[in-house]
Amino acid sequence: MLKEYKTIREVVGPLMLVEGVSGVKYSELVEIEQANGEKRMGRVLEVEGDRAMLQLFESSQGLKIDTAKARFLGRSIELNVSMDMLGRVFDGLGRPRDNGPEIIPEMRLDMNGSPINPAARDYPDEFIQTGISAIDGLNTLVRGQKLPVFSGSGLPHAQLAAQIARQARVLADDANFAVVFGAIGITFEEADFFINDFRRTGAIDRTVLFMNLANDPAIERIATPRMALTAAEYLAFEKDMHVLVILTDITNYAEALREVSAARKEVPGRRGYPGYLYTDLATMYERAGRIRGKKGSVTQIPILTMPEDDKTHPIPDLTGYITEGQIILSRELYRKGIQPPIDVMPSLSRLKDKGIGAGKTREDHAPTMNQLFAAYSRGKEAKELAVILGDAALTDLDKKYARFADAFEKEYVSQGYQTNRSIEETLNIGWKLLGMLPRSEHKRIRDAMLDKYYHPAEEA
Repeated sequence: MLKEYKTIREVVGPLMLVEGVSGVKYSELVEIEQANGEKRMGRVLEVEGDRAMLQLFESSQGLKIDTAKARFLGRSIELNVSMDMLGRVFDGLGRPRDNGPEIIPEMRLDMNGSPINPAARDYPDEFIQTGISAIDGLNTLVRGQKLPVFSGSGLPHAQLAAQIARQARVLADDANFAVVFGAIGITFEEADFFINDFRRTGAIDRTVLFMNLANDPAIERIATPRMALTAAEYLAFEKDMHVLVILTDITNYAEALREVSAARKEVPGRRGYPGYLYTDLATMYERAGRIRGKKGSVTQIPILTMPEDDKTHPIPDLTGYITEGQIILSRELYRKGIQPPIDVMPSLSRLKDKGIGAGKTREDHAPTMNQLFAAYSRGKEAKELAVILGDAALTDLDKKYARFADAFEKEYVSQGYQTNRSIEETLNIGWKLLGMLPRSEHKRIRDAMLDKYYHPAEEA
């Protein structure tokens, strides 16, 4: 029996207070019906005694609380799921946005998901190929991992996200791979870019898109990533698919959380964000992973723009604590025309060693990765020295390293947004670049491997 109340007492922005309630649960779905039959949806945000605080999904404008009634539906927000979701575009609450039919559900799943038992988690150790050398070769993505992209305002993270969604695949089982794309608080132009890009390349056939636009309500913004993850969990753990979840932009999500927190008059934490921001982000990020006995997996790439390019801002800072590394986009490389402008030195994938090597990528992957990092680092130091003291201060070897650093950025990191490189191509480009340096400099690679792969570059 559904509970109905005509005791709506107050509406402030997206929040509504209902008194005299009983047996109401946190996160329960509520239907607000006006005298003229118009209905709006909301959810329970807080319960104290016989008072319930609701959060409306739509605007509260024009709502007449004297004649309206609140109907508590006894369930939380659920997503209708079936295999027909692939190739479809939904809004942030899982309603079709592509003028297609409603999904006939095989199941209805709570958007908050079910926590994965830590004892049942399997360790991520299988390589996912994104086709992007700076990720595959140096900061490898592993199935079941959470690897965020830290970007800045105006940097091309949208193009990078679309490229990863188009190109990503699991080498062992390509046919059973799907992408769930959650866009949070993006502009109409960005939404149009993603949808058109996926349709043009055919990637949409294996993709589920959740689009929340900048003018949609804040509460929908909070629901969008959870809806995307619910769809991913269904495909992974019910249908044995390898699912890559791309969420952009987590900063818009955190801003919506701050807006609702301010409306609730909560005591703010760092920079005005709620004190529970860490816990809230963790409830999303920790939905990535593999479960023992299940073939499927959920891998996450959350993308966030750092306000003022500040890595110590609460959103990237807390994200870094919860996730297994980060891919950082550089404004300096972007100005140089490097596409994508991935700064490989501060970027990190903590699980990369588990997903590379013989049988997964290639036997030479780990040593060449370490050697490329070391050589690029020394090349950057040589270039900085030349800026201060001039080229005359550099030794011949330093000049070779400086040339290597330039070539590394232009040939290895910069590949454009349409080039899809296999891991073999990426490793071969790495060896070609290492050929610019004398064999004696490659101290991180064993002689047997150098004999097999190393070819000195011809002097220009």
